[in-house]
Amino acid sequence: MKPTNQLTELSIKQAKPKEKQYKLTDGEGMYLRVYPNGSKYWQLQYWFDSKQKILSFGVWPNISLKDAREKRYEAKKKIKDGINPIEEKRKERQDHLDRAHEDKLEAQKKSITFKKVAEEWHKRQTNHWGEKHTIDVLNSLKYHVYPDFGERPISDITKQDVIENLRKLESEGKYETCYRVMQRLVTIFEYAEIEEHCIGNPARGLQKIFTKPQPKHHAFLPISELPVFLKKMEDDSGTFPTTKLAMMFMIHVFVRTNSLRQAMWNDFNLECDEPLWIVPDYDMKNGIELHVPLSSQSVKILEDMKLFSGPDGFVFPQVRNPQKAMSENTLLYFSNRLGYAGRNTVHGFRTVASTTLHNSNHWDHDAIEKQMSHLVGTKVNRAYNKAEHLNERRKILQWWSNYVDSLLVE
Repeated sequence: MKPTNQLTELSIKQAKPKEKQYKLTDGEGMYLRVYPNGSKYWQLQYWFDSKQKILSFGVWPNISLKDAREKRYEAKKKIKDGINPIEEKRKERQDHLDRAHEDKLEAQKKSITFKKVAEEWHKRQTNHWGEKHTIDVLNSLKYHVYPDFGERPISDITKQDVIENLRKLESEGKYETCYRVMQRLVTIFEYAEIEEHCIGNPARGLQKIFTKPQPKHHAFLPISELPVFLKKMEDDSGTFPTTKLAMMFMIHVFVRTNSLRQAMWNDFNLECDEPLWIVPDYDMKNGIELHVPLSSQSVKILEDMKLFSGPDGFVFPQVRNPQKAMSENTLLYFSNRLGYAGRNTVHGFRTVASTTLHNSNHWDHDAIEKQMSHLVGTKVNRAYNKAEHLNERRKILQWWSNYVDSLLVE
């Protein structure tokens, strides 16, 4: 057996580089490799699974003679126990890299705050929203959400955090605000899930534990006064033609004001026997896509609008800034100008249409409610039957348009 511990610190120090690398043996397979540039590396040569292996311990003098011998002892012990020290070293290095990667990802997650994600989501929605709504949404987050967890990592926010946040609004009697904030939180966390900023949606499914706001009752004209309103609107000369056309379209299709304002030309299919407007889910109050059959009168209004907007973008844009949707107050101000301030709202035309259609006894109740975009049937039916009662609703819309035409005062 070759002697062990043949080297000394002095002999190592005095070892001079040569033209070619060489070894200084210490025993039991360990040696110091001396390179022509003067570098000295500790290495251990051993056999494992009938194959020769070389394990490096490091550079002298960073690894002293004493350190190298301790490393040799540990390596020999592992080899005896059936452990390949090179593989173990490789695994430890990989584990270290994995931990470092996980730490980096964790640090990145911690830097992704709720506020950062919410404002990223908000920026992506502004193309679909009017200016006032855009500001309102951002302000509701600034005043009602950011103070509680705006600067917290979004992945750390729990359902209890959201509940406690919303309870404050509920306790102040701000039920409508509470529901609006809740809906926005649901959408923001859905966006965060898609972007893999969090797992799960802590805002989902909370409607049942909060006080439901009372529905607002919008002022509306009795059907008996609609002919005079239509005549005043027709005779008015101080209003932009696009505003008149938008109001007339609203009366004929009786959708929610926001859906009309956000209507885009690519949402319409007019070049067919059965013209159709598909209102996207993000423009609907209930978040469910609505199919609106178009009467011949509605199609005529849209054809007239093409003189002012199109072929893409908003159907009813702002007059001074066509890149933006018509202001949410434009139609209300028009109604007020005609002398109906406090007596009528644009939303009220939905009530007029619904009441008239129900009282006519011509049409199926569910078909009318479907056209009003009220929730009808089970949740499953609503999810899978977007075009429910479409044929009857097409007849309803044409009947209603004909009825409106008949009310025009000569």
